[in-house]
Amino acid sequence: MTTLPTAGSLRPARTETHTLGPVQVTVQDRDRTRPYLLLHGGGGVATMTGFADLLTERTHSRVLLPTHPGFGGTPKPAGLTDVKELARVYVALLDRLDLTDVTVVGNSFGGWLAAEIALLDSPRVSGAVIIDGIGIEVDGHPLTDVSGLSPAEIRAFSFHDPSKAPVPPGGGTGPSPDVLALIGYTGPAMSDPTLAERLGGLHIPVHVVWGESDGIVDPEYGKAYAAAIPLSTFTLLPRTGHLPQVETPEELLGALTDLGN
Repeated sequence: MTTLPTAGSLRPARTETHTLGPVQVTVQDRDRTRPYLLLHGGGGVATMTGFADLLTERTHSRVLLPTHPGFGGTPKPAGLTDVKELARVYVALLDRLDLTDVTVVGNSFGGWLAAEIALLDSPRVSGAVIIDGIGIEVDGHPLTDVSGLSPAEIRAFSFHDPSKAPVPPGGGTGPSPDVLALIGYTGPAMSDPTLAERLGGLHIPVHVVWGESDGIVDPEYGKAYAAAIPLSTFTLLPRTGHLPQVETPEELLGALTDLGN
């Protein structure tokens, strides 16, 4: 176990690697009280780090921020190629850590993953927050295909104000290895035609939060996501794109805490 200081936090986050069968998962653990499991999207763990710090300090919660296997250069078993299987890995992690009353919060691909975790009906998970999630299919509102886009083009679709988007190391001129890792889980379509129907089986409260200016999956897609879930609440964030935790973190935090997530 290694302890590393995290920029912007008042206390350091522990970084631990857990071995779960053939899978190794590296997790940043900001340990306070009520547990949250934060799940990043295709942009990698850096898109969720600042919000993890903010959530920890404002709510005095325990915040777990794993790096999905295969992202950020982390190892990934060849057989781990499915979102459902990755969800089972994270439920096993909650079992290993003996956590209860966990709220799972996921953005983009992480939103899909949060939905799959919720569908596993683990007694350790009491709620979920899907932030601009992907994974379902909505007639007339397709997911923007990012596989052939440059990082600059992806930023333009992802932000209300692209000039405020952080530029990756090296200027972001080449293909993103994390986008390639994402497609390794989701396939080129980045959706599951069975997901929307399966969401009808969820038995926990789910808060669906969406950026008004999301160019990856538009707000109508988000409303369809919420409509598929029995115990859902939908919140639209103004002046926000696909990554509210990066672009408008204070507004996102307000949306989560207003409903007690």
